[in-house]
Amino acid sequence: MAATILREISQDEHERARIRSRRMYQTDMDCIRLTSEEIGEMRSDAKWEKSNAEKDAIIADKDAIIADKDEIIADYAAENARLRAELEKRQ
Repeated sequence: MAATILREISQDEHERARIRSRRMYQTDMDCIRLTSEEIGEMRSDAKWEKSNAEKDAIIADKDAIIADKDEIIADYAAENARLRAELEKRQ
């Protein structure tokens, strides 16, 4: 009878140790997963900010090009008007 009780206690100890080990493993995995998700979110935020900065730079470049074209068109229109006026004087 003592041997049976000893085996039951021993099995319970082993079972508790196994359960405790499983819980520790699961806790570690949850911690690793959460840490990985947080790192991923930070990287995602950094990529998002970099992407927005690049897009803003492209938009600024295009705005500068458009402004240059508008200036060229205005200069062309002024030159065209001057040449027409000069042509009308000669006729």
